[in-house]
Amino acid sequence: MSKTTRATQALQQAGIPFTIHAYEYDANAERIGLQAAEAMGADPGSVLKTLMVLVDNKPACVILPSDQEVNLKKLAATLDGKAAQMMKPADAERITGYHVGGISPFGQKKRVPTVLEESALEYAEVFMNGGQRGLQVKLDPRAAAEVLGATVAGVI
Repeated sequence: MSKTTRATQALQQAGIPFTIHAYEYDANAERIGLQAAEAMGADPGSVLKTLMVLVDNKPACVILPSDQEVNLKKLAATLDGKAAQMMKPADAERITGYHVGGISPFGQKKRVPTVLEESALEYAEVFMNGGQRGLQVKLDPRAAAEVLGATVAGVI
């Protein structure tokens, strides 16, 4: 497994300190984020999942704890939209350049509006996908929000 991805390169270029954490990825896991938390022995609230969505048919990214579900109405309102829905996996892969299960908010092919669930700021450090299946980066959620230009809001 390569420890250098577009995500880690984007973080390095932005000067954001992070550490890399590899784990055994289970493609058959019912909930990939929870599986990552369990495999790393981490609090599920500190392991964030990256979801690609459509808000009024425009792509967006939402990052939230692996043990939570996004409230699509709150998400749409946060991005001044009327409706939000999950993006089809093939579209998410095409827009981000990453494979499902390895979608990172960092280094995506196309920059899209991003929302970080505010509860992530309760942690000094969180895990986010590092750009491939089985690879997480651990970093300060405030630094992540800043480099992503993310809106921090309650969307669960």
